[in-house]
Amino acid sequence: MGCAPSIHVSQSGVIYCRDSEESNSPHQTTTISQGTATLHGLFVKTDAADSIPSALAYRSRPPPSAVPRRREPGASARARARARARARAPRCCGVEAETQTGDASAKQASTTEVQIGPMRLTQDPIQVLLIFAKEDNQSDGFWWACDRAGYRCNIARTPESALECFLDKHQEIIVIDHRNSRYFDAQDICRSIRAAKPSEHSVILAVVPHISPDQEETSVLPLLNAGFDRQFMENSSITACYNELIQIEHGEVRSQFKLRACNAVFTALDHCKEAIEITSEDHVIQYVNPAFEQMMGYHKGELIGKELTELPKSDKNCPDLLDTINTFIKKGKEWQGFYYARRKSGDSIQQHVKITPVIGQGGKIRHFVSLKRLHCTNENNKQLYKSYGDQKYTGDSSQSETHSFKCKNRRKDSTDVKSVTSQSSDAPSLQARWYSSMARIHSMTIEAPITKVINIINAAQENSPITVAEALDRVLEILRTTELYSPQLGTKDEDPHTSDLVGGLMTDGLRRLSGNEYVFSKNMNLSHSHLSVPNTISDVPPCITQLLDNEESWDFNIFELEAVTNKRPLVYLGLKVFARFGVSEFLNCPEATLRAWLQVIEANYHSSNSYHNSTHAADVLHATAFFLRKERVKGSLDHLDEVAALIAATIHDVDHPGRTNSFLCNAGSDLAVLYNDTAVLESHHTALAFQLTSKDSKCNIFKNIDRNHYRTLRQAIIDMVLATEMTKHFEHVNKFVNSINKPMASEENSSHSEGSDCECTANIKNFPDNQTLIKRMMIKCADVANPCRPLELCIEWAVRISEEYFAQTDEEKRRGLPVVMPVFDRNTCSIPKSQISFIDYFITDMFDAWDAFAHLPVLMQHLANNYKHWKTLDELKCKSLRLPSENNN
Repeated sequence: MGCAPSIHVSQSGVIYCRDSEESNSPHQTTTISQGTATLHGLFVKTDAADSIPSALAYRSRPPPSAVPRRREPGASARARARARARARAPRCCGVEAETQTGDASAKQASTTEVQIGPMRLTQDPIQVLLIFAKEDNQSDGFWWACDRAGYRCNIARTPESALECFLDKHQEIIVIDHRNSRYFDAQDICRSIRAAKPSEHSVILAVVPHISPDQEETSVLPLLNAGFDRQFMENSSITACYNELIQIEHGEVRSQFKLRACNAVFTALDHCKEAIEITSEDHVIQYVNPAFEQMMGYHKGELIGKELTELPKSDKNCPDLLDTINTFIKKGKEWQGFYYARRKSGDSIQQHVKITPVIGQGGKIRHFVSLKRLHCTNENNKQLYKSYGDQKYTGDSSQSETHSFKCKNRRKDSTDVKSVTSQSSDAPSLQARWYSSMARIHSMTIEAPITKVINIINAAQENSPITVAEALDRVLEILRTTELYSPQLGTKDEDPHTSDLVGGLMTDGLRRLSGNEYVFSKNMNLSHSHLSVPNTISDVPPCITQLLDNEESWDFNIFELEAVTNKRPLVYLGLKVFARFGVSEFLNCPEATLRAWLQVIEANYHSSNSYHNSTHAADVLHATAFFLRKERVKGSLDHLDEVAALIAATIHDVDHPGRTNSFLCNAGSDLAVLYNDTAVLESHHTALAFQLTSKDSKCNIFKNIDRNHYRTLRQAIIDMVLATEMTKHFEHVNKFVNSINKPMASEENSSHSEGSDCECTANIKNFPDNQTLIKRMMIKCADVANPCRPLELCIEWAVRISEEYFAQTDEEKRRGLPVVMPVFDRNTCSIPKSQISFIDYFITDMFDAWDAFAHLPVLMQHLANNYKHWKTLDELKCKSLRLPSENNN
């Protein structure tokens, strides 16, 4: 009873005294002395050891010989031996008492690989804090459970020492004894820990007393309100404690660990140069980064928590742009394009915006992430861009100079020298990423990589010597006449109608399915009707002659001609148009040969097709002839070009099967195999037309022309028909804008003389490649001019093309082929939506460019009216394709 106390002095100068005689007492106390301070208690912090951030003394474990071990039911002798081996390990190391891991548990204590999205994380061994006022079976159970799991464990006996230990260690799991309030208030301890910021990533477990079967279980809400995450019913079994801790580690702790990794992501966002905005599914702003604050002039405190609708809007956007964006993103589709935003100062700035929906809880969209980059098209943007760059790079004068903005308006282009001269290694990839799509543009700023090259050269010419400037002019001419204009179109996540149009018109489909072969019949010798074929143009019946008197008007009704000619409009319109343009004279062939040729070509159009029949060919011929009469077009082309354009329009869809290229490729048709899945139908149209022409002398319109003229004419015809293939749609439009529109606009701006327009067309004539671009653009516009026709004609064409697509979808389903345009299901399709998507995606920009060259006010007015008509039908959900007021009329 009177044994001398044992004394231990740690390396830090802390003196531990323990009376060995009292080692078995649960009320044992330890006297700790350091410097001049001597206090009694379990956990003491003194101010004598400056070198120790938080000098915490933890209750040492009693030696194994002094503690009678409890046996769990079913525990083997080997398990007890391992427990004794662990118990022999030292439990005190001066400033803290932790569980020590043996060989087996050391493996469990190794770091763990955790994956969160694309990030791979390494999780350190779990730390546990036990807060028990006194040692008992329950605290021992958790202690040895931590030892088994390989966790690092600390024990605290008072609220003060518990808080200090947590602030020092930031344990992931905290176990608080909530069974008896005599020693401390467990809920107060939990609240004090929760008041510390590190606790947001900790799991706090309340140990509650066991209840008898006849007692009603209490609500867990008071514990949750106090800050606890879970409750643990009193159970001193080491296995029960171990199972609880392991579940917490693999559940809440791992989730909290992943959340902590988000700090790295937010750090990256805060230092990102692009403006980033994150909103909820209801468009409530949740986060903006400093770049966004700088761009928009707001402080984040003014934005976070506000709905986007509360912020001022710019009036420079198209009226329906926001509706279009919302349609995309609410369906989980990414949208990118140009958008005008209003800064806090009231200025409007144009941004390149990319909005990505993020799927969250319940598989629903929970966030929208917007990446915004200034697009320099006006003085406000230039000034903002310059100040934006200067503020970001004030620490480096060379970078400030590099990222400053200069603008050159040589050819109505804006040149971002910031992106051009940046020395950062990721600049090219950023540019390619940000300007990869030109499909959804509203300002005719077409950004293919070659466009940027041309802009760089234009900027370099500004202060160059004459010889250098002339050399660069030559470089520009070469660049404008080579195949470098295809924009880098990424995956288009548009609305279903747009996606299906792209899939059906701009791709060659999926891989062919073995065993599926599509064969269409050839109407080589079709007899269309009893109507006699005229011998000469003067023999045309009066009813047809009367109709053809109006064929030079854009509002000419091709369907009336279809009706009176019994679906043979191409022969009659062709004879009239070809006579007006002197085609027989140019080809040196009799009118009878031309008439026979028109008959053969029309006979090889399929009248069973609802859209791709000879009426469509006649409509395209009419539009081509109309365009050829426009002054600037007429002044830019030669007679050979006019003849080639008229012939190309006539044959451009001959023997069309009423199915798309994608369908033919998927079906493994003979034509798809023959043409290697590339421009299948367009190649077939031209090849068959020349075969039909040459096989019979009676209809060979080329037999009397010079060989060189024939080769030139043939090449021009082939080039124009192939231009109607939609996979190169944006390449042709892009090239036309950069090589025709912009140079011509620049020349017009620099010259105000009366002869300036003549000089422009003369310059175009001097470059055959420019004439090729004009011919391609002309037939492309003629081929898809339906939305620019008068409303009644526009509606009829929409019905016909939809019916043809419906028939294709029906056949794809019937034969088990991939459905390339799923929205064109006759039971569910909205024709107004399909027309809106087609106009938005393909028509608007192309006709803006063509109108800028050819001056077509009537067409553009029809286009605007028709678009408004389709939008109104879509908004009203009308089943009819005509508004009630139109039906009444």
